Amino acid sequence: MQSPVIHRVTTLDLTLRNRPWPFADARRAEIDAHFAAQQRAKPSLWNGRVLLGRDPVFAGGRLSANYFETDFASFLAWRDWGFPDGEIFNGFGMGALLASDGAFVLGEMGQHTANPGRIYFPSGTPDLNDIKQDSVDIAGSVMRELEEETGLSAADCRADADWYCVYTGPALAMVRILRVDMSGEALRHRLEANLARQHDPELVAIHLVRSRADLGAAMPRFVTAFIEAQLAA
Repeated sequence: MQSPVIHRVTTLDLTLRNRPWPFADARRAEIDAHFAAQQRAKPSLWNGRVLLGRDPVFAGGRLSANYFETDFASFLAWRDWGFPDGEIFNGFGMGALLASDGAFVLGEMGQHTANPGRIYFPSGTPDLNDIKQDSVDIAGSVMRELEEETGLSAADCRADADWYCVYTGPALAMVRILRVDMSGEALRHRLEANLARQHDPELVAIHLVRSRADLGAAMPRFVTAFIEAQLAA
C-alpha cells in the first residue's frame, strides 16, 4: 500500500460497469474456504454483494472511476491476502463528523465486525443499495452509513461541497466533512446514547480528535492523513 495522496475534488463520476473479476473466478474454492473460516470465528459476517472500483482518474476537480459488483467473500480474501489484484480498489465514502468546537468525531469498530478495533469516520464499502441507475451514489452511501452507525441523519449536519479523496492504491476513501452544530463532547454523548439503545451496534466507543497528539495508532492511514491535512490547514 502506497503512502496516502489526497486529491480535493468537487465531482464524483462513478460508473457501474459490471464485468468478470478474474481473481474471484480463478480462486473461488480458496475464497469460499477462507470466508467459511472467518464466519466460524465471527458468525455475524454476511456474504452480501459489494461494489469495488477500478480505473481511477483525478483531473479537473473530478474523480472518475468504474465500479463492478462482487461478493463480500471475494473482497475479504482480496484484502486479507494483500491485494493480489493491483488494478482493483476499495472505493468508499466517509462522513467526517466535525463538531462546532473543531473536534472530529470517530467510532471504534466492535470485535464482531470485519475491522475490529479500527477507528473510523462513519463509512462502508458501497453495496447494491448505493446504485442509482448506472452510477454509484457515494453521497447517499455516506448518509446511509451515518444513520446506521450513529443515528444521525442529513437533518443533523451540513455537508461541505468538496470531497477529499485519500488514495493509497488498494483503498480510496472519499471523505466529506459533515458539520454538526454542537460541541464535540455533546456530540459524543449523543452518539453514545444511540449506541446504548442498539441491540448489536457496529461501534463500541466514540473518540474525539482535536490535535495530532490525539491520532491513535489504531486509525487507518487514510483517516490519519485526512485529519492531519485538516489540522494543518
